[in-house]
Amino acid sequence: MKSSIVILAGGGPAPGINTVISTVAKVFLQSGYRVIGLHGGYKSLFAENPEMIEFDFAFADDIQKQGGSAIQMSRYKPKDAEFTTRFFIQNNVKLLVTIGGDDTASTANRISKFLTENNFKIQNLHVPKTIDNDLPLPEGSPTFGYYSAKDEGVRIAQTVYEDARTSGNWFVVSAMGREAGHLAFGIGAACHYPMIIIPEMFYKTTVTFDKITRLIISSMVKRKMLGIQYGAAVVSEGVFHFMTDEEIVSSGVNFTFDDHGHPELGNVSKAHIYNMLLQYKLKELKLNIKSRPVELGYELRCVRPTAFDLMYCGLLGYGVKALYDQGITGAMVTSDPAGNASPLYLRDVEDEKGKVRPRLVNMHGEKTKLVFENGMQYIGEDDYVAARY
Repeated sequence: MKSSIVILAGGGPAPGINTVISTVAKVFLQSGYRVIGLHGGYKSLFAENPEMIEFDFAFADDIQKQGGSAIQMSRYKPKDAEFTTRFFIQNNVKLLVTIGGDDTASTANRISKFLTENNFKIQNLHVPKTIDNDLPLPEGSPTFGYYSAKDEGVRIAQTVYEDARTSGNWFVVSAMGREAGHLAFGIGAACHYPMIIIPEMFYKTTVTFDKITRLIISSMVKRKMLGIQYGAAVVSEGVFHFMTDEEIVSSGVNFTFDDHGHPELGNVSKAHIYNMLLQYKLKELKLNIKSRPVELGYELRCVRPTAFDLMYCGLLGYGVKALYDQGITGAMVTSDPAGNASPLYLRDVEDEKGKVRPRLVNMHGEKTKLVFENGMQYIGEDDYVAARY
């Protein structure tokens, strides 16, 4: 039977997935391999009847520049007991290529250990994908999809800011980012938003809705003092993941709850929550300021990749083949600005539970300090007297 490779994608969409799939498929097809795409991610990999697609060169070439993913994605996380070598044996698989974020990488790490422990000679390489930019890659290396999503987010956020100026209102924008604030920070900094709120800001204190609300109001008051009656604030959805369930439920939003009793955050608009609590506080303070919510979420995930990601994802795809030929396994594929492909071994970036550690925004980095120290507008000690009026 011809040797084959299998490609699967986990988590949520990100611009550039098809570019990676296309590049990996074409380079391995040219080397005589059979290339299989799995629909349904890990669930299909260990199912008795996996749903799959076999790539030919023409199809792989056609999807190269498209947004979305040619293979259906899934957030399914298999338990260790579900692991089996059945699919690999039946299809003579030599390489498993996983595309995804921290959860997908963490599962890839467990599978890699399973294969090694069972002395099963299959290589496993992970391509780091997420618009959240929160995988622990080398300094300066983004996750693919981040720049394309940020570009689209900036386009929308700039339009929102123009609406604020035109209508004399404020907007509260929520940007995706499950655990880290990279996307909110990148969009807010690019658009010169007067207030950016990310979870990493609260490293010396607990995150609460009241603190978020007060930061936005502080910016509103400062702008009024500057003679500007409008503005916009961007808040990362990641702040939710640093709050207790009690704090989230206390917001007054009617949540649905999962099987473990946790609020299902995916069913609600984060921007609506931020804005609703803001309006309550403004009325309490008798400040007549209108604000409206805008969610930057699913709109960003399946846009066509920009030139940066088209090139970057191509290099990552070629990097898969380069590392495979070197016999490397159990690693993320990285590519530096010069195009050099290097492995980042999953075992080196896991925590004590085997989960890949997220990369947070470095609040002490020069770029971050420059933006927060110079670009934000909020009342300080010198403004306290004037702010009363």
